[in-house]
Amino acid sequence: MVSGGHPGPATVVLPDEIRAAIVAHARGDYPNEACGIISGTAAPAAGGTASRWFATRNQDASPLRFTIHPDDLYRIYTTIDDADEEVWAIVHSHVRSAARPSATDIGLATSWPDALYVLVSLAEEHADPLTGEPGIRAWRIVDGEVFEVELTR
Repeated sequence: MVSGGHPGPATVVLPDEIRAAIVAHARGDYPNEACGIISGTAAPAAGGTASRWFATRNQDASPLRFTIHPDDLYRIYTTIDDADEEVWAIVHSHVRSAARPSATDIGLATSWPDALYVLVSLAEEHADPLTGEPGIRAWRIVDGEVFEVELTR
């Protein structure tokens, strides 16, 4: 990362089928935050592309925070490793706020420094203005700094 600059990537493709699965999972776990993992060919900043979506259980079962269930994490890590893939993104939903990392999210974003953090907002006021679907945004969180990554289709 260039000092004071965006760590990259500036833009990534989030395939429609993964986008739809994320939204369905978030709606299904409402009123609690939903969570999951997207695997990829490599880390996003290294040019990796999204491969697969893995829905996970929120161990906290809370509308305010999430912890990926350890059994799910182990299963997914094994699957990703066996496929020679990497964790491309950590995903979770916000049920009442924008798809922007909260102070809690930023503080917890140390386990996957090369991954994106993809957030989906189920709050109506934060819906996509073109489609009416829940808003989805992506971020890199590096050393407590937050950088938005544009999602394209």
